[in-house]
Amino acid sequence: MGMYSGGCVCGAIRYECRAEPRMMFKCHCRDCQHVTGGPYSPVLYFARKDFRLTKGRLTHYSTPSLAGGDHKRGFCGNCGSRISGGESDRGIGVVAGSLDDPAQFHPAMDMHVADAAPWDLLDPEMPKFDGYPPM
Repeated sequence: MGMYSGGCVCGAIRYECRAEPRMMFKCHCRDCQHVTGGPYSPVLYFARKDFRLTKGRLTHYSTPSLAGGDHKRGFCGNCGSRISGGESDRGIGVVAGSLDDPAQFHPAMDMHVADAAPWDLLDPEMPKFDGYPPM
């Protein structure tokens, strides 16, 4: 069983995930570009039951989701570090930069590449989807 842990830059938020992620991907949608200030969000998506905060409380901000409903993102209310996205009762996406060991991130796909910036260097070997991958 995998063990993933991480938190924010100031240390007010800590979390752990005690299972392997359901998927790992890079999301290039415009919302992810806005909230990261970069070309994409690197995401490890876990079952909700496998994620737990061990310190602090996340502050949330939601935007309309391209899949319908709201896209709920969590961050540290103190330092602003982004921690999560796509939060629901079923699952939670954790951004790879918040991991204690970001080398644990091994993306399997690029999604929303229709929104990729022209300066975003996409790995030609990685599967790509203009929007969400087929489920």
